Amino acid sequence: MEIWNSGNAYIYETIAKVQSANVATLALFTTSILLGLALIAKKSNEKKNQKLPPHIPSSIPYLGHAISFGQTPIEFLIAAYQRYGPVFSFTMVGKTFTYLIGSDAAKLFFDSKNEALNAEEVYGKLTTPVFGKGVAYDVPNPVFLEQKKMLKTGLNIARFRQHIPIIEAETVDYFKRWGEQGQRDLFEGLSELIILTASRCLHGKEIRSILNEKIAQLYWDLDGGFTAEAWLLPTWIPLPSFRKRDIAHKKVKEIFYDVIKKRRESDVRGDDMLQTLLDSKYKNGRYLNDDEIAGMLIGLLLAGQHTSSTTSSWLGFFLAKHKDVQDACYEEQLKQFGEELRPVNYDDLKDCQLLDRVLKETLRLRPPIMTMMRMCKTEQNIMGYTIPAGHQVCVSPTTNHRLPDTWENFDQYDPDRFLDKTGATSEEKFSYIPFGAGRHRCIGESFAYIQIKTIWATLLRLYEFELVDGHFPEVNVRTMLHTPLHPVIKYKRRQPVH
Repeated sequence: MEIWNSGNAYIYETIAKVQSANVATLALFTTSILLGLALIAKKSNEKKNQKLPPHIPSSIPYLGHAISFGQTPIEFLIAAYQRYGPVFSFTMVGKTFTYLIGSDAAKLFFDSKNEALNAEEVYGKLTTPVFGKGVAYDVPNPVFLEQKKMLKTGLNIARFRQHIPIIEAETVDYFKRWGEQGQRDLFEGLSELIILTASRCLHGKEIRSILNEKIAQLYWDLDGGFTAEAWLLPTWIPLPSFRKRDIAHKKVKEIFYDVIKKRRESDVRGDDMLQTLLDSKYKNGRYLNDDEIAGMLIGLLLAGQHTSSTTSSWLGFFLAKHKDVQDACYEEQLKQFGEELRPVNYDDLKDCQLLDRVLKETLRLRPPIMTMMRMCKTEQNIMGYTIPAGHQVCVSPTTNHRLPDTWENFDQYDPDRFLDKTGATSEEKFSYIPFGAGRHRCIGESFAYIQIKTIWATLLRLYEFELVDGHFPEVNVRTMLHTPLHPVIKYKRRQPVH
């Protein structure tokens, strides 16, 4: 009624001003008025007829479904999908979350522009204290896109060819401490190794050369800033993890400043990401400053460290559980690299198709990131529903990878399902999204594949792996990345082929 009343008042006032106009003018004016009224009526009816996503009711004020979702998130989402369909909303800690489940619904998320579904408002609070100001989600999206393009320039096949022997050497050297046989925490070991390999490949030899246990601890303290508490709570709360994160950030930046200064003053050019960033400049011609370079180096390491170590660990446990697949992967090494098992190289590693499928199936069943989120800035329409501005719009790779109506035998570990490049495994769809998709695909995906495949090509040559008393780890759903609980694995030195 308010729209109509204000519209009528405006019409009467305007007609009084044009009573002396000629017939043609009045006819044109009347037509314009009628069209305007029709448009107002249409918009009014559209508002009334908007169909919001089904909302899952909760009897708990403010918290909503935070407890039930937090305890069993995937089961919660699949049950909601089966009851409410591919688009639904629910409340947690005072926020409304709208999930897009399945390939068709997820299309909105991955095809959207940042102005519509905004990433900074979701992730900025989490990443800025870790990476620093002036990079990633602390800058306008066009600037962030320029920074991502700079990083992508340094993640190319020529660099990957150089990275592989470095990763192999780091892996062999690190696992000397494991000895001939025993039981070890696989996740802990691979987490340390991933930092070493990523630092050497992405940061450069200068930073890797000073990466001792003390520096590694700073990385861990920084990584400790990626917690649910950091995302939910105000930054001024003096939590111990917040203090450690902030102290580590300052110290790591100082280390990087010194390395950057020495590289700038040196006549020797490096062939690494540090050199790429030193040479990069924005569209306006400005070069990156030292603070931006340091922040991007931190982000490059930590954005992929936890995801790669988590995925590498799950891959090891799946191979330990499925001994036939592990044996076949070792046979593939002998076939590709000869019985003498010559050093790993890019071309032969690329042809290790079984290892590739093993990694893909690991990422299907255990994608490291359970939920991807954006803040809805403008109304969005999908599958007959209107998502209002202010909702947190989410896609869950883990859920999309386990939908019974999408994946045949969805709960079985079957690397050979990726022999088929159609249907759910097609890259044209959004059923398989461990690294995101579309305009939001992770720029570090190719490096992650190279890093993980090189590590496991090397480990398969060194050891045979078994589960300890048949124990396959449960998923730790209380961490932001779904890491393995009690990730101890049994190993023994592999006997060489004679």
